[in-house]
Amino acid sequence: MSEWWKYSLSDFLMFSSRSYYRLIESYNAAIWPAHFLALVAGVIVLGAIARPRQHLRRSAALVLAAAWGWVAWAYHLERYAEINTAAPYFAVAFAVHALLLCWLAYRPSNAAPAPQPLALGLSGLAILAYPLLALARDGGQWRQAEVFGIVPDPTVVATLGVLLAWRAPAIFWLVPVLWCLVSGATLMELKIGHAWLLPALALTAVVARVMGSKTPRDLNSTANPQS
Repeated sequence: MSEWWKYSLSDFLMFSSRSYYRLIESYNAAIWPAHFLALVAGVIVLGAIARPRQHLRRSAALVLAAAWGWVAWAYHLERYAEINTAAPYFAVAFAVHALLLCWLAYRPSNAAPAPQPLALGLSGLAILAYPLLALARDGGQWRQAEVFGIVPDPTVVATLGVLLAWRAPAIFWLVPVLWCLVSGATLMELKIGHAWLLPALALTAVVARVMGSKTPRDLNSTANPQS
């Protein structure tokens, strides 16, 4: 029996970067023009961060839940499973997180009293700028754009912004952060230039959440330790 530690992620990948982006291209073509609906959903999410009101918060959480559920079925199960045997497990994780987001919609709000620029920036990057990465790659084109609510990566990053803005408990962070690590590692093995982006954004969001959880007394005691 071969030693398992001799294997790397590349030994388990059954597809190339070309196959990966062809899948996204065919997926985009199959569901067009649903992307306009995804953009409207993204604006709702951004509005809930910019104006933290209970009804907006609930609407945004349900929008995110629908996005995660859609990605679980339409992307992971229906498309990604064709080239990645782990995709059904990803689908389960995304479906579970969709249920958690439904719970988040109706739990008592811990949203900050004012908009958080970093949270708004994370979600804005995912919803408005992430599709532009398709043009940054060699041979990339608009038909291969990764859009919030359509594919996993921008959907997860937008969710990180929401979780940060609403100071969500740790359980809501588990699947998004794990996905950022898995997807980042996959893109790295495929030698995609922006492979570092997802792990970096996840780390930024987690650090900001940890720092934001400290009370003014905690910060004061750290800055002025007792002798």
